[in-house]
Amino acid sequence: MNQKSKLTFGKIFERFSYGCGDFGCNIIYTAMSAFLLFYYTDYANVSAMAVGTIMMVSRIFDGVSDIIMGVIVDRTRSKYGKARPWILRMCIPFAVSGILLFSVPASWASTPKLVYVFITYNLVSTVIYTAINVPYSALNALMTQDPYERSVLSIFRNLLATAGTLTINTFTLPLVEYFGNNAAAWTKTFVVFGFVAIAAFLCTFFGTKERVRAAENEGEVQTEDVPFVTGIKALFKNKYWIMMTGMLALFFLMYSVNGGATVYYAKDILGDKNLVSTINGIFNIVQICGMFFIAMLVKKFGKRNVFVLGLVLDIVGMLVLNFSGGSMAIIVVSSVIRGIGNACGGATMWAMVSDTIDYGEWKTGCRTEGLVNSACSFGYKIGNGIGSALLGLILEIGGYVGTAAVQTESALTSIKVCFVWIPILVYACGLVIMKFYHLDKEFDGIIADLKARAQK
Repeated sequence: MNQKSKLTFGKIFERFSYGCGDFGCNIIYTAMSAFLLFYYTDYANVSAMAVGTIMMVSRIFDGVSDIIMGVIVDRTRSKYGKARPWILRMCIPFAVSGILLFSVPASWASTPKLVYVFITYNLVSTVIYTAINVPYSALNALMTQDPYERSVLSIFRNLLATAGTLTINTFTLPLVEYFGNNAAAWTKTFVVFGFVAIAAFLCTFFGTKERVRAAENEGEVQTEDVPFVTGIKALFKNKYWIMMTGMLALFFLMYSVNGGATVYYAKDILGDKNLVSTINGIFNIVQICGMFFIAMLVKKFGKRNVFVLGLVLDIVGMLVLNFSGGSMAIIVVSSVIRGIGNACGGATMWAMVSDTIDYGEWKTGCRTEGLVNSACSFGYKIGNGIGSALLGLILEIGGYVGTAAVQTESALTSIKVCFVWIPILVYACGLVIMKFYHLDKEFDGIIADLKARAQK
């Protein structure tokens, strides 16, 4: 390990620059989670069931591409490091692919439209998003090995990711309305968002620095690439990586179902689709404000305990929402509780993933930032794909019809299941998994042992 692993220049600026990467990623991720299925069903007139199936099948390809990209990151050698070069190379293709995603030719017949959806969805999720998100996810562990600094970087990541989510949730529908509220308006909207994403990624590239490297005896840098099979075997000897990957898969399944159901919940249960910006806006603003206090909580109680607190608050917030009876005041209270809960969870989750890299190196002797993060990405994208398919399937079973003026009672029930009850189930599963996570208590000893090995 290279011991010059603490942030040294312009700490606040570098933390902010690092967070900008997830702001850029969330331009597309939030759009895909919150609005893509709605765009397909209500503007491009594509079957929810067919689209959900495409999303689920595509995640298989997506997961394979994640692993490939992780290996590529671990074997990248450049003056900019392992991860940063890919952020620079892929930022413009990222913006272009997002525009194509929301450009389904509305006049085409059903089958050609589904082919277009399959191609563009895979271009975005399987190729472009993977090629920029996997390196970005590895960047935290490459910037510093200090556990507190990692937590702070994770806080900035989640802070800016939430800002990206807030941007999409707040401005997407108003921009679509401004540009004409038709299929072409969505394309124009994502041209605007594409330029914003490029600027965010460039800020990450120019404002961060990679410092951490694996090392052998006497501090010599390990230049040999870890064989792929050896790296995979090492992953499955890493119990904490398995826990976090399972946690991420469940969370992103939930994010996909809940996020995609938000616009349906606002439109068909609350009666106004524009309430999406109100519900999510309050939730995101509270989450952003909460981020400024999370570092103090992490320092005192540890990442795992703060994460657990977030899960409990998320469950409480969802239950409050379910029994709100449509009262806007209670919906606001629910959004506040969930915002604090998400601040706790989002600010610690990625730092916990980075910590599993050091545990894996200590346990197996293999340090593979790219493979660890890409395998995590594989897990959560599989969860995301299942979630997308599950959302479409539940809406289809419930009898949801995008063009109907009034939905049936079964359709409304299916929306509530997706928006409220699936998230509660996932949070409960998270509490069970965290019962077995003890890395916070072990981490200082692991780092001390790794340093001792490097000096032999």
